[in-house]
Amino acid sequence: MTWDLSPGAWLLALDWAIRLAALAWIPNRTTPPAARSWLLLVFFVPLLGLPLYLLFGHPWLSRERVLRQAQASQAIREGQAPQAALRWDPPERGAVSEMAPLVERLGDFMPVRGNAVELLDDYDGALRTLLDDIDRAGARVHLLYYLMFDDAVGDAVVETLERAAARGVAVRVLLDAVGAKRGFRRYAKRLRAAGIEVHDMLPGGLRWRRSGRMDLRNHRKIAVIDDDIAHVGSQNLAAAEFVRGHPNRELVARVRGPVVAQLEAVFASDWYLETGEVLDVSPTRPTQPENVATQLLASGPAYPFDNARDTVNALIHLAQRRLVLTTPYFVPDDALLAALRIAALSGVEVQLILSAPNNQRLTEWAQHSYYDGLLACGVRIALYRPHFLHAKHLSVDDDIALIGSINLDIRSFALNAEIGLFCYDRDVVARMREIEADYLRDAEQLSLDAWRARPTWRRSLEGVARLADSFM
Repeated sequence: MTWDLSPGAWLLALDWAIRLAALAWIPNRTTPPAARSWLLLVFFVPLLGLPLYLLFGHPWLSRERVLRQAQASQAIREGQAPQAALRWDPPERGAVSEMAPLVERLGDFMPVRGNAVELLDDYDGALRTLLDDIDRAGARVHLLYYLMFDDAVGDAVVETLERAAARGVAVRVLLDAVGAKRGFRRYAKRLRAAGIEVHDMLPGGLRWRRSGRMDLRNHRKIAVIDDDIAHVGSQNLAAAEFVRGHPNRELVARVRGPVVAQLEAVFASDWYLETGEVLDVSPTRPTQPENVATQLLASGPAYPFDNARDTVNALIHLAQRRLVLTTPYFVPDDALLAALRIAALSGVEVQLILSAPNNQRLTEWAQHSYYDGLLACGVRIALYRPHFLHAKHLSVDDDIALIGSINLDIRSFALNAEIGLFCYDRDVVARMREIEADYLRDAEQLSLDAWRARPTWRRSLEGVARLADSFM
């Protein structure tokens, strides 16, 4: 028996073979929401959808990277032994008593007392403080950043690092291969000529198979100076005009105390993942009289669990009175939506602060599709207008603040390496409340009736964009 099929028939057969194979394969390799998005793409455009899924559909990492992360986590846990006397014991009851053990089991770091935390809300002021701290460095400077531009800020950072290296300071720089592509391309040779070690993280091109899925990114922003000071937050190494006409507004925590050792350990972990070189990390740092209790959470696809997603959801569920969430990108999964809904319906005052201007149009459309359901159950949504609000932080009741690089979207939860600093301190939370209140003075609080009055075509556009939530 022979098959005499036309080219069109063979193409049709291949078309359906791809669809059926995708139906059998994709749901077993990813989460149901992501599987839904990928299956829609494959069913509509099979010959395009399949290769895109093979490249971007599953957040895989090479075995070498997963093994190195496990080794780094083990080293971090063992390296905290000399800090046992600095372990902070949370109260027996309340949200903090449940969060601290969860964060430690997920992200390796124990809660430590004896820290000082300064919240820097001014973009240029935070940058000047960072450069001044580097200029005072006497032993080493470690920088780990997602984004570095070849602009005036990039020039200033490089000049400051060159001065440090000329004084004999050991300087190491890690930059994300995509986010910092412009800065890496312009400055890498110059930095190396000054004796500074610099590497790109999660590189693509011919090297991507040795790292992982091509769109996995290291989104952390960390600076560690000597044994004294560290910076962590949302601010990158770039001028404020991230969105034209709307300069960035950020939040950075400048910290001193034992938590500096934890941030150095995260840098050393990423350095090991990228280079295979093991750095010496001093496990102890001098305590500070402010005595703030802090805990670090690192997350990313190299960990066995979704650390950022699980801790954010736990924070929402544990809130008793007031919960404020600030993020530029809000594309939640079902678990996060359910947590917000339950909190609001339980009587918790839930305030979501988002940026009105946005540099990601598809993300903006998608996040608009969630507002109706959230407003209907009592979640308050404020759109901040004067700047592109790129800050990422949460406050829970009067006891917990979370500051770092974590967005409330699927990309941050599943695809990016992120960092978050927990502060279990009423004074830090009070300072964050002041910053949140300042946002709200320049924000528009949405009403359900007004939001539902938007044109039908916008609702349709937002619904279509929401179908692509797993691609963002």
